[in-house]
Amino acid sequence: MRADLTPNSWEFETEALVKPTGFREYDARWWFGHPGSDKAPEINLYGIQALGLGLGTLIHELGIEPRIVTGHDFRGYSLGVKQALEVGLMQAGIEVHDIGLALSPMAYFAQFDLDIPAVAMVTASHNSNGWTGVKMGVERPLTFGPDEMGRLKQIVLNEEFEARGGGSCVRETGVFERYIADVAGETRLSRPIKVVAACGNGTAGAFAPKALRAMGAEVIELDCELDHTFPRYNPNPEDMKMLHAVRDAVLEHKADVGLAFDGDGDRCGVVDNEGTEIFADKVGLMLARDLSASHADAVFVVDVKSTGLYAIDPVLKANGARTDYWKTGHSYIKRRSHELGALAGFEKSGHFFLRPPIGRGYDDGLVAARVILEMLDRAGTKTMADLRRDLPVSYGSPTMSPACADEVKYDVVDRIVSAFQAKKEAGETIAGRAIEDVNTVNGVRFTLSDGAWGLVRASSNTPNLVVVVESPNSAEDVKAVFQAIQNELARHDDVGEFDQTL
Repeated sequence: MRADLTPNSWEFETEALVKPTGFREYDARWWFGHPGSDKAPEINLYGIQALGLGLGTLIHELGIEPRIVTGHDFRGYSLGVKQALEVGLMQAGIEVHDIGLALSPMAYFAQFDLDIPAVAMVTASHNSNGWTGVKMGVERPLTFGPDEMGRLKQIVLNEEFEARGGGSCVRETGVFERYIADVAGETRLSRPIKVVAACGNGTAGAFAPKALRAMGAEVIELDCELDHTFPRYNPNPEDMKMLHAVRDAVLEHKADVGLAFDGDGDRCGVVDNEGTEIFADKVGLMLARDLSASHADAVFVVDVKSTGLYAIDPVLKANGARTDYWKTGHSYIKRRSHELGALAGFEKSGHFFLRPPIGRGYDDGLVAARVILEMLDRAGTKTMADLRRDLPVSYGSPTMSPACADEVKYDVVDRIVSAFQAKKEAGETIAGRAIEDVNTVNGVRFTLSDGAWGLVRASSNTPNLVVVVESPNSAEDVKAVFQAIQNELARHDDVGEFDQTL
C-alpha cells in the first residue's frame, strides 16, 4: 500500500494510495484533491477501493451479516469515490444497497428502514472542497470507535484482505421520501414559526427546507442551492461566518429562529430571534430543561467542551435529571448515550443525539431542528431569546481550531497537558486566579478557582487543535483566559494559525 504518489505519475493510475493519517478515531478523512490545488492527494480511487475491500473484510471478521447501506454527499467527486468504495465492498462479498445522494443521518435511517446492519457514508462533512471521507458503522445506531478504526487501518495498510467475490449492488429508491416523513414525524406546529434554514450550499439544502415545511414551519431558505465549492462559507454551524449570515437573515426577515446545518446534515446550529448565536451546548441545556419536564429521571450525556452549567442548573435538578460528561466526538457521545440509556446526548460542535422515544439515537441535524421547534412551540409567548435569557449566565467562546498537523498534534497536546499540570503544581495563576483542577480525560481542561475553564485537545478528524473557553464573569474574562492559552500555544512551533479568534 503506497502512502506517497503524485497525480502526474503513472503509478497514481495503477497503485493504491492511502495515507495512514486519514484513519481517524471514529471515521476516515483524506485530502482527495481538486483541479487547481497544488496539495498532494492523500488517497486515490484505488485507495478508496482498498478501503472498501478492507471494510468488507472487517464486516466478515466481526461476524456481521454482509449487507451494507452506502450514500454520498454533494461534491463533484463523491459519487465516484462511493462507487470505488462499493467495488471494494463487492470484492469482499458484501451486498451493497446504494441510496444515492444522502445526508449522513439519512444513511443511518436507511439501516433501520431497510433492515441492514452496516453503513458507509461518503462525506467530508463541512471540510473544504477537495476533502473526502467515510463514516462507518456495523451496529445501528452506533458508528465506529477507535477499536474498529484501528483494526480497519491495520487491514488496509497491511493488505490483510479477504476477497471473497460474490458481492452485488442494489440501487434503493424511495428512501429520501421516507426519511423526510420520518424526520417530521407527527410534529405539526400549533402556530406559525418562521425559520431561516441555512445550509451553506451543502447537501442539507436538498433536505432541510422540505423537512421543516413538513413540520409546519414557514421557511426562509438561505444558501440552500447545492454548490460543492461552498462559495459563501463552509457549511459549519460552529463557523462564525456562517452564523453571522444566519443572524443577518433572521433580523432581515424577523424570523423566530435561525437554524444552520452542516455539510452532511448531522449537526445543527442556532441563532435566536434577536440575532444572537447560541452555542450548541447552551441549546442542549435548553432542550434538557424542556425534555426533562416530561421525562422523569432523564439522563443527558455532554462532551467535555460543553458548558459547566449542566452540573449546577436548578431546573435540571428540580426535574431530577442527571448529566454525564464524556469524551468529545460524535462516536463517543453516541456510544455513551446508548450505554447509559440516556434520553439525549449533546456535543458542543452541534451534534444532537435524541434517543427513544424521541429519536433513534444517531446524530441528525433535522431531528434536532424538530425538537427545537417543538420546544419553541411549547414555550407559548416566550421567544428563543427569552429561553436563552432564562439560562444561568455564563460567557463562552466559539470552538477555535489552530492548525496542527495530524502527524504531531497528539504529541503537541501531550506537551501542553504537561505544561498546565506543571503550572498547577507550581501554584501559577491564570488571569489572576489559581488553577483548581486539571482534567486530562480528553486533552486538558483546566478549571480556575471561580469556575472559569479552558480546554485544549487534538481534533479527531482534521489537522487542528481544538480550543474552548468559558467564564461565569464576562466576555472580557473569556478573552483573558484565552490569552493564557494563546501564550502557551505560542511556545510550540508546530501550532499554526487559528481559524478564528476572540
